[in-house]
Amino acid sequence: VYSDLNLLRSSSSMLPAIFLNHGAGPLPFLPPPPGIQGQTSVYSDSATSEYLRALPDSLPVRPSAILVISAHWEEFVFTVSTSSAPEMIFDYYGFPSEAYEVKYPASGSPELSARVQELLASARIPCKTDAARGLDHGVFVPLLLAFPAAEIPVVSLSLQGDLDPAKHWAVGEALRPLREEGVLILGSGMSFHNIPAFQRNSRGGFSAGSPSRDAPALGAAFEDALVDAITHEDPEERKRRVLEWRSMPKASLCHPREDHLAPLFVVAGAGGVSQPGEQVFQDTVLGSAVSGFQFRG
Repeated sequence: VYSDLNLLRSSSSMLPAIFLNHGAGPLPFLPPPPGIQGQTSVYSDSATSEYLRALPDSLPVRPSAILVISAHWEEFVFTVSTSSAPEMIFDYYGFPSEAYEVKYPASGSPELSARVQELLASARIPCKTDAARGLDHGVFVPLLLAFPAAEIPVVSLSLQGDLDPAKHWAVGEALRPLREEGVLILGSGMSFHNIPAFQRNSRGGFSAGSPSRDAPALGAAFEDALVDAITHEDPEERKRRVLEWRSMPKASLCHPREDHLAPLFVVAGAGGVSQPGEQVFQDTVLGSAVSGFQFRG
């Protein structure tokens, strides 16, 4: 439980802050339809799903709580969930019935919610609370794969609706102490997120799910620039490049709206300055290059 705070503060282990790709709706935990096994990068046999299943073994200690910043929750100001028993939010449409029957019965953590409020208040960042907020698919899909037992408390933190990169980076900086307190900070989004492009580059869209084998990876130049920015040795230059992401090649193609990139700003801010970020995952999903990042600074 999160009350293990003092024990973890005395430990030399610090949990990383991680930006992960949560995939296409519920597909990462659904089996591929008959006839397309081995041809898809969106279902339960995908590299994304394999990475998430292996994630716990890569951590230095077992988290006592998880804070998720999901691309699928925006509010006028930053808002933290406070429910002790968050319900499921099935914020996707048109998928098989089993996609709406899944359960992820993790508890919330009022303690962690209060700590988030405390840290943001100390940084003079306004933060509201939401006692009714449940787990959207940006939260429960990756956690269902990474921590299927649902034994670790989960709290959600919204994006702020203006999606300002500097504001989200500042939130991450304020929350960095949580990493020393046993809290795993996860930013759940996609490093490429353009739904029409996904659909054009797949055979029949998400229902068929199989990307065209000869299609070039969309946004590869953007992905290269993003990786270069995240892994840059100089912390000031690293921050500048990430915050100025719109100047990267094909930025508007990769993110017509930056809701799925904004969790990365929070995670990068929480990642500290002593070490550059690491690219810990790379794949091509529906013809588009995607990457995951980890921060240990």
